[in-house]
Order: sequence, then structure tokens, then C-alpha cells
Amino acid sequence: MRPAGALSLAGALSLAGVLVGDSRAQPAGTPLSLDLGRTVPPGGDALSHGRGPDCWEVRKRNSSEWCRFVRSNPDCRLDGGFLDYLEGVFCVFPPRLLPLAVTLYALWLLYLFIILGVTAEKFFCPNLSAISTNLKLSHNVAVFSLMFPLHGVTFLAFGNGAPDVFSAVVAFSDPRTAGLAIGAIFGAGVFVTTVVAGGIALVKPFTAASRPFLRDVIFYMVAVFLTFMILYFGRITLGEALGYLGLYVFYVFTVVLCTWIHRRQRGDGLAPPAPWEPEMPTDAEEQESSGTNSGDYGEEYQPLLPSRETSLRILTAALSPLDYRKWRRKPWYWRLFKVFKVPVELVLLLTVPVVDPDKDDLNWKRPLNCLHVLTSPLLCVLTLKSGAYGLYQIQGIFPVWGLVTLVGSFLAIITFITTSNEEPPKYHCVFAFLGFLASAMWINAAATELVNILRTLGIIFQLSNTVLGLTLLAWGNSIGDTFSDLTMARQGYPRMAFSACFGGIIFNILVGVGLGCLLQMTSSQLVVKLEPDSLLVWILAGALGLSLVFSFVSVPAQCFQLGKAYGVCLILYYLAFLCVALLTEFRVIHLSAV
Repeated sequence: MRPAGALSLAGALSLAGVLVGDSRAQPAGTPLSLDLGRTVPPGGDALSHGRGPDCWEVRKRNSSEWCRFVRSNPDCRLDGGFLDYLEGVFCVFPPRLLPLAVTLYALWLLYLFIILGVTAEKFFCPNLSAISTNLKLSHNVAVFSLMFPLHGVTFLAFGNGAPDVFSAVVAFSDPRTAGLAIGAIFGAGVFVTTVVAGGIALVKPFTAASRPFLRDVIFYMVAVFLTFMILYFGRITLGEALGYLGLYVFYVFTVVLCTWIHRRQRGDGLAPPAPWEPEMPTDAEEQESSGTNSGDYGEEYQPLLPSRETSLRILTAALSPLDYRKWRRKPWYWRLFKVFKVPVELVLLLTVPVVDPDKDDLNWKRPLNCLHVLTSPLLCVLTLKSGAYGLYQIQGIFPVWGLVTLVGSFLAIITFITTSNEEPPKYHCVFAFLGFLASAMWINAAATELVNILRTLGIIFQLSNTVLGLTLLAWGNSIGDTFSDLTMARQGYPRMAFSACFGGIIFNILVGVGLGCLLQMTSSQLVVKLEPDSLLVWILAGALGLSLVFSFVSVPAQCFQLGKAYGVCLILYYLAFLCVALLTEFRVIHLSAV
């Protein structure tokens, strides 16, 4: 797992605010209302919300009326995104081909998760790492040993949790999809703290680090309790939204303080951990042996003597997302997955620069980086607000994307003339910020499409946003962490993987809810109403809290020695929760008073 780089949290929050923008206009002084269950509860009046028939009503009508209903109903309009999935499934495809449309949408949904994962892992996180290095956060070794936990719980967490947070922010931006955000954040929390943590204990029984575990579980329980109270009162104020972000800052401070106290008690000068190691075990009572970082797989094939290459050859090699030596020795399923990833990686290579401080040349590819001077800004203006800004006509004559193309081409030519292939320029660090911005725009665009297609599937199958969030969105955003944590456990580092389960999701819930609601507030709207009109929301919140209490009690009771019995209990707990959630969604379990 690549470490994320360093960027101020305020800067990251400001960037997310620019990327997502404001919510739909509301009357001044009226709290913004976010529905966390169905837009209209089953059996409710379709006109009860005063905005015409709800889009969920489309499946109750005759198939010949689907297209007209979708096109004429304001509630069926998807905010943001490049594709109108509702019109596609109900107007482009005839009713008899609805299963084909759903199949294509499901495949596109899986591919969106691949886009999110590839962008975060290979472009977003490395550029954050480069920004950390360029800001000189680790040049002093004495300071670095204390600052590395800060790096891990802020920038590493921001890099690894980018898809989750961006998805939550996008979902919160529309009252009709807010349930996706709550479902995904809570659903991912239940999944990671039960299935992933239990899987680690099954793969390799181990002794957990006591102090990091207790610290992370306590903070996470506090975050879950605060969210439960906000749902109970049905609103979140500006102070409460800022309190979420402030609690995460306090968590970061606590991690750094615990690390400093622990090292003072040990009385030895510990060397800083390897760059790829997660933060969580740094203040553990017993340090695990650290492995060596193999680096990029292509480095072993570098020639012994450097040779001068032409710009065309450098560009061709830099744009190749496939290493043929690695391809030959990998199994068939890896090759199959790589085939699907290659188009995404190629487009990202064309539009997102990557600065790698671990390489001698800092990953400077002169022809490709000069091309990035043009393509990265062009990408940003064409993806911001789904291209609305890029297509805007200046004085009604010249489009913004045309101006960006002219300015970018001029700067690219100047950069190419004033630099060489062998040595990166002094301003090469600027490409890290440019790559960070471009990769963030890709993540935001993919997250917007993801939320829109999930809402479409919910309308097709008559499912609430909450159940879609706790299943599809939570599973998709957690699958990368699942594989990386289980792989880390199999390689002999179960404590690192287990600590990451509880430490990483703290960032997701505190920043996801706090930032998501904060961006919906304006100077005239300092309150966001949350309307959990479904029993499923309370089951989800209760299940997450109960799983945390179970681990908080059972892990110390076992003297922090976690074996297969603990793992089996967690996985059975998740299966039971999933059954109850689905039975509640289909109203087999219901309360008449709710």
C-alpha cells in the first residue's frame, strides 16, 4: 500500500468544497432537508413532499408511460454526472430489455469502483506522498519519528479514504441520495470491523496492540454515538459539523501524543518506520519486525549504464501501463483483471502527472509531463460541475475549454523548450500539486456517476438509498482495504492490518459526515435536517455500535490474543446483521410506529 502524502487538512476540505459545490437552492432560513430512507415511504402519498410524483412511482405505472413520466418529473432528474441513467433505462431501452439494461449498469458500476481504486492507489496517494516530501515534513529525522503518525492518520487516511469521503460528499449534496452516504459510512464500518477484522484473525491468529486498539475503538464509538444523536434529533448544526472535524483533529493530536509518551517511556531512539507501513502500530507495546520495500517492479530491469533516450521513446514507455515481464509470471486471473484496468490506467497516465520522490529522477518524463501541462487543466475544467464550466462561452463567443487549451499549449511548449530529458526542473514539485488536483477531479467525477447509478438501481428495484449504501457502495469502497489488510496479515503483519481496520474508518465517518453536511450549509442555512424515516437507519447505527462494544469488551477479555473463534463470531455477526437489514428493507421486519 502506497503512503499518501501531506497536504493541510483545511486545504483538502477546501478542495472538496470546490469539487462538489453547493446543494440545490433552498429558501433563506429554511433548513436543508436530507432524506435518509426512501424518498416516499412505502404506502405513503406520492405528493406528500409537495414536489409532484416521486420518481419511485415510475415502476408502478404502465411500461408505455415510463419514458414520459421520467422526462416530465423533476424528481427524476439526476444532479451532476455526464450520463442520464434514468432516461437511458426507461427511454433508450424498451421495457422487454430492462434486464439487459440492469446488467450493463451493474457492469458499469463495477468498473466505476475499479476507476476509483486505480485513481486513488496509483495517482492520488503517490502525489500526496510527493507533496509531503516537498513540504519538507520529514527532513529532520528527530521530528520525523514523531511526525510520521501525523502523516499516517491525516494524509495516509485521506489518500486511502478518498473514494469513501468523496462518495459521501457527493451523496450528501443531493437530499434524495443522502441515505447513500449514511448507509455507506455505517455499512462500511460494520463490514470492516467484522468481516475484515474477523478475516484477519482467521488468516493469522495474533496478539493485538492494546493501547492503539483501545484508543481507536473509543474514538470510533464516540463518533458513532455522535452520529446516532444527530439522527435522533434529526438535524446537524454548523457547530456540530465543525465538531466532527475538530474531533478528528483531536484524534490526530492524541495519536501523536501517545506515540511521544510511549517512546519516552521506552527511552530508546526508534528509527522511523518504513514509508509503506501504516501508522497504527507505532505506539504498540511490541514492535513487529519490518519488511523491506521492494519498490517498483520495473526497477530490477533498469540497465546498469544509463543511456540517452529520445523523447518519443520516453513518451511511449511512460504511456505503457503494462510490464510484459510481470505479465508473463502472473496467474490468469491477474491478467484478466489487468485487461480491465489498462484502459483506465492509460487515460489516467495521459491526464494525471505523478511525482515519485523515491525515484532518482522523481518520475520526470519530459514529453509526458509537458503533455500534462495541457491535459490536466483541460481535464479539470471539463469535469468540474460535469463540464458546465468548461463549456461556458466567454462573452458568448469563445468557450472556456478553448482558452485553457491555448494557455496550456503555450505553457507546454515553454516547458519542453526550457527542460531536458535527463534532469527534472526545479519546479517539478508543481506537477505533484497538479496531479493531486487532477486525480481528485477523476475521483469526484467517478463518485458522482457512482451515486447516480446507485440511485437509478434503487428506483428500478424499489430499494431505499440506505440499503444500497450499506451493501453495494460500502462493499465497493471497502474491497480494496479488505484485500490489502488480508494480504498484510498473510505476509506476517496481522497487527498492522487489524489496527488499520479501526483507525482508517475513523477518518471516513468524521470527515465524511462533517464535511458532507458542512458543504450543504450557506450563510442563510446553518442547519441541515436529517430525516431517518426508515427503521433500517436505526438498525444500521445500532449494529455498528454493538459490533464496536463487542470488540471493546471481548478483545481485552481475551488478553488481546485474537484467534479463529473471535474471527468466526465477527463474521457470523455480520451475516446476521445483513439478514436483519434485508428483512427490514423488504418489510418482513417492521414497526408500525416507525
